[in-house]
Amino acid sequence: MPTAEPAPPPAAASRTTFAWIATHKGWLVAALAGIALALWLGWRMLAGTAVVVDTVRRGNLVETVVASGHVETPYRVEIASQITGTVANIPVREGQRVTAGQLLVTLDTHELDSAVVQAQGGVAQAQAHMRQLQELTLPSARDNLKAAQANLLIAQKSFDRASTLLSKGFETRAFLDDAQKTLDVARALTRTAQSQVYTASPGGSDYVTGQTQLSQARANLTTVQSRLDYANIRAPRAGTLISRSVERGTVVDPGKVLMVLAPGGTTQLVLQIDERNIGKIALGQPALASADAYPAQRFDATVAYINPGIDIARASIQMKLDVAKPPAYLRQDMTVSVDIEVARRNDVLLAPIADVRDALAPQPWVMVVRGGRAVHQPAKLGLQGTSQTQIVSGVAVGEQLIPASSKIVAGARVRPVAS
Repeated sequence: MPTAEPAPPPAAASRTTFAWIATHKGWLVAALAGIALALWLGWRMLAGTAVVVDTVRRGNLVETVVASGHVETPYRVEIASQITGTVANIPVREGQRVTAGQLLVTLDTHELDSAVVQAQGGVAQAQAHMRQLQELTLPSARDNLKAAQANLLIAQKSFDRASTLLSKGFETRAFLDDAQKTLDVARALTRTAQSQVYTASPGGSDYVTGQTQLSQARANLTTVQSRLDYANIRAPRAGTLISRSVERGTVVDPGKVLMVLAPGGTTQLVLQIDERNIGKIALGQPALASADAYPAQRFDATVAYINPGIDIARASIQMKLDVAKPPAYLRQDMTVSVDIEVARRNDVLLAPIADVRDALAPQPWVMVVRGGRAVHQPAKLGLQGTSQTQIVSGVAVGEQLIPASSKIVAGARVRPVAS
C-alpha cells in the first residue's frame, strides 16, 4: 500500500512563496495598479466630475454705467489786458488761489499818469470857465442890462418931449430925428444887454458851451483814469489760477490772454457716455468717482447736466456731474473714472453673470446642479450689474450653478466644488 509523502516543513514553504513573489513582482505591481485604477474610475463614475460652482444667494444689486472724463469748474475766466502796455509786476503764481479783486498783473503807468494830470488840468480849466460865467460874466451882463434899460427910458422920454414940441411948433424936424436916433441906439443897446444876460444864464449858449466843455473834460478824465486802472489787472472773482502766459517786461496787447482763472464754486466732472446708455441716464442719479491718480479714494457725484445733442463722430453724449464735496487732491483736468448708479434692486436673487448662458438670447439659461447631475435650467433675468445679475425665476436661493466656461454638458454627473 502506498505511503503518503511527508509535508514540507514551514520554513521551506515560506522560502518557496517569497521566491515566487520575487520572480513575479512586476506582474503583481501591474495587477495592483490596475485594480486601483479600476476602483478610482468606478468611484469617478459614481461620484461625478469635480466642477467649481457658484451658489445662488440673496443680496442687493446696483446697475451702473461706467465712463471716464475729466475735472473742471462750471466755467473758466480768461484774464486779458484791456490796454497796450509793458508788464511791470506779477505778484501771483500759477496754481495760487486768489480772492475777488486781488491784484494779478501790473503794467507800467508813466504815460497814463501824465495823461491823468493833463485831463485833471482840462477839468480845472472848464470849471474855472463856468465860475467865470457865474461870478463875473453874468453879473456884469445884468449890470449892463440895467444901465441900458435906464438909458432907454431916458431916450424914450426925450423922444416923447421932442414929438410934443414939434407938434406945437417949438422944435424943428431935425431935433425930433436926433431924439429918434438916440432912442433907436438905446433900444439896440438894451437888446444886446438882454442877449448877454441870457447867454450867460443857465440855458444860454455860453452857459451850455461851458457845461459841455466841463462834461467833456470830466469824461476825458474818467477815460484816462479808467485806462490807469486797467494797468492794474485784478481777479474778477475768487478762484484758482490754472495757467499763466506772461512775464515781467512782456508787452501785452488788448485781448491777449495772460492768465486763466478757474472760479471757486461747484466742481464738475465732464464725461462722454455711449449713446446706447442714454435711456438709462437721468438727472439727479448718484455716482461714485475716482481720479486715476488716486484710484483707491472714491467720492460722491450727482448727474447735473445731459447735453441734448449727440456727438455724431464719437456716437456719444456729453454729461456733467456735480461734486458737492470735492477732495483736496482734485485738480483741474484730472482724468476720472465714474460709476453712475442707474438702477438698484434690494434683497433679490443674485448669480454671477459668468454663469448665465445665452444672456442676450430670448431664453437665457443656467446649468444648475441637482441630484448630482448638471441640469439645463431656463432662467428669467432682471437687473444686471457689473459682475452679478438678478435671477427673477428658474432657480432658488442656495442652488449651485456651473459657470458657462465649464465643459460640463447637461445630464453629466458632477461633484460640486465651492469656488
